Amino acid sequence: MDNDCTVLVIEDDDEARAPLCEFLGAAGYRVRAARGGNEALADLGSAPAGAVLLDLVMPEPDGFEVLRRVRERDPALPVIVLSALSQTEDVVRAMKLGATDYLPKPFDPAELELVLRRALDGRARTRSETAPDPGTLPLLSGAMDRVRELVERIADTDVPVLLVGESGVGKDVIARRIHAESRRAARPFVKINCAALPGELLESELFGHEKGAFTGAHAEKPGKFELAHQGTIFLDEIGEMDPRLQAKLLQVLQDEEFYRVGGKRPVRVDARVVVATNRNLELAIRQGSFREDLFYRLNVVTVRVPPLRERKEEIGPLVRHFVRKYRERYQGGLEEVPPEVMERFHAYDWPGNVRELENLVRRLVVLRDPAMVLGELGAPRAAAGPAPVNVAANHVRPGAPALHAALPEDAPLKDVARRAARIAEREAILRALMRTGWNKRKAAKRLQVSYKALLYKIKDCGIVDPRDAATVDEA
Repeated sequence: MDNDCTVLVIEDDDEARAPLCEFLGAAGYRVRAARGGNEALADLGSAPAGAVLLDLVMPEPDGFEVLRRVRERDPALPVIVLSALSQTEDVVRAMKLGATDYLPKPFDPAELELVLRRALDGRARTRSETAPDPGTLPLLSGAMDRVRELVERIADTDVPVLLVGESGVGKDVIARRIHAESRRAARPFVKINCAALPGELLESELFGHEKGAFTGAHAEKPGKFELAHQGTIFLDEIGEMDPRLQAKLLQVLQDEEFYRVGGKRPVRVDARVVVATNRNLELAIRQGSFREDLFYRLNVVTVRVPPLRERKEEIGPLVRHFVRKYRERYQGGLEEVPPEVMERFHAYDWPGNVRELENLVRRLVVLRDPAMVLGELGAPRAAAGPAPVNVAANHVRPGAPALHAALPEDAPLKDVARRAARIAEREAILRALMRTGWNKRKAAKRLQVSYKALLYKIKDCGIVDPRDAATVDEA
């Protein structure tokens, strides 16, 4: 088990801390505990952790001060705030200080596990959704001129913005740049992925809930819209939102108010709305899965973010940026990408766009073996015919069955067929994952299997998401 599975519980109440640690241990996490802020900061200074559960109400230093110091040390560490405080201003203060999420006491253990898992998954993808400073990623190509021009023109207005483009092109970076260049820059930027949660949970996340609104709602909880008050809320993958929730979102855009789940009084909010999708929303309207009135509300300004294959002059600067980023994160690694790899990078079409490029550079920095990445890019386009995607060995979980191991010479034909089928299945899954930027729900749709079936197959084949595999690859 690595540090990403270690949870530090900061709780001064012995009666609350002990059962929480016991629950997390039973759920499979490695647990460390601290009775106060100073003890917690000393603990984090001596050993890393994958996530922190932080009580806000403690003797000096209180939870707010601990959160501030943790963020100074590690902007990417997931910190989930646990507190009996239910005032919205306290929650907003914690979120502005960098809390990843918030749970009011008492809470349902199942909800805690869901929030914790989501925070850890988010860290693996984007380090708790803390994207690079929008000014740090190079956007140098002519294809991005129109994007830059639009961002400059609309940043200081409050009109809704619809960002469209393929998965992995950097729509979240553009959303953050819009926020950073607006008069709301000093206020919160709150991001939520509409495809990551089922409709009921997404509604509670977006709009909050009242105490007793549903089983496990032990206390009032503000939603993301309230936390984004006077700032910007970024709704990623808006095309995946349930039509019932689309109606509630339309109400917020029209009236600047909404009702919490189980609420009887309206909550007023002033939040700039930026949304993103890789779907064709006009087609979704014709198919009945997206509301036409919401589309026209959101489509005041549309910004198309071009794919990386239309911005190839950015590949070199992006590669250098990601090399610096991951050398700093892992305290060493490959210093420079070899010329032959850069040549292949420029010849490749990048179906996974900037996200795919970042994942490959990350693995190059860690593994220092260009051959393992070149195999993933397939044969150069000058070669006759498409080469198979030989990536299985680079995404295999330690201890997974060795599908490419030699069979005995007298192996039964059914064993040979079974082995061939599993190898083909693994490569088909890997292709689908790579083409969707490792979005498992979209990959399941491409493969025409259920999401749960795909998760089982991924585990059965020993496939490891490269975004989660840094510690595995280093072993």
